[in-house]
Amino acid sequence: MRPHVSLLASAPGPNTAARSGSSGARARRRGTAEPVPYDFRRPIQLSREHSRTLQLGFDGFARQATTVFTSSLRTVCGVALTAIDQRSYAEYVDSLDASTYLTMFAADPMPGLGVLEIPLLATMSCVDHMLGGPGNPDQPQRPLTEIESGVIGGLIERLLGEMRYSLAGIVPLEPTVTGIEYSPQFAQVAGAADVMVVATFDLRIDERAHRMTVCLPFSGLLPHLATAAAPAPASDRERAKRAQAAELLQAQFATVPLEVAVRFRPTRLGPDALSVLQAGDVVRLAHPSSAPLDVTVDDKIFAHATPGAQGQRLAALIVGTQKES
Repeated sequence: MRPHVSLLASAPGPNTAARSGSSGARARRRGTAEPVPYDFRRPIQLSREHSRTLQLGFDGFARQATTVFTSSLRTVCGVALTAIDQRSYAEYVDSLDASTYLTMFAADPMPGLGVLEIPLLATMSCVDHMLGGPGNPDQPQRPLTEIESGVIGGLIERLLGEMRYSLAGIVPLEPTVTGIEYSPQFAQVAGAADVMVVATFDLRIDERAHRMTVCLPFSGLLPHLATAAAPAPASDRERAKRAQAAELLQAQFATVPLEVAVRFRPTRLGPDALSVLQAGDVVRLAHPSSAPLDVTVDDKIFAHATPGAQGQRLAALIVGTQKES
């Protein structure tokens, strides 16, 4: 006869549910983004509003750049914005390949220079496509020839023109190419510690991914960002409400009670004279007998008065104000 064994499943108790809930919360917390180190030597100056304003502008540039690459290369291309960072120029240079195609341009009316960087492999692939080739992934890693530079120069000019159009709501750029460099270490764009705004794009040519970057000086861009991020001008109705609120506030200020003091001018006495004062002693004041008293609020003199009486109360007759004097 085979023994009969019964298995009883115990229902989860409240402690078990609490443990599972806490472990689930810890798992969710572990799934969040990793913490980012904060450098106290270089505080973050690119605010959330400024980043959002730049994102809108560079998103437009990415869409226009997609059209430029597709129409120029006559193949399927795509450009998408991936990040907008604040870095020092030295950090930006260190993030680039040792050999790349770096276009320096004047960013008038901003002071300084800007950079449009396309990897050399992607640049050679673009030249191959524009000259009628298939754009093979195996491209030579060398400086461009004069003919190749002229071919890619037209594409760069179109990209800078689209950048001017896309960022027109932030800064009226008039980008002008000032030079080409293949080694980022030799590009004299800014000082090593100068803060730059770097926009990183995902450039795809025939489904091959490349990284394209745009670098602009932060100091020249900040005033334009502050203006672009400022709230829109108020309407006539809003201005009328603000003026009415200011009038009401001014009227309320006129009814706020203040403590007013009418006093003699200060008299200086030494500690030895003060320590022996007794009832009946006479203190010689520095206030001339013919001078009016000072009327003060919070130790600020705003009028002068002479002492007097009105009924059973002492009074002061105003004889002059600070405005009159």
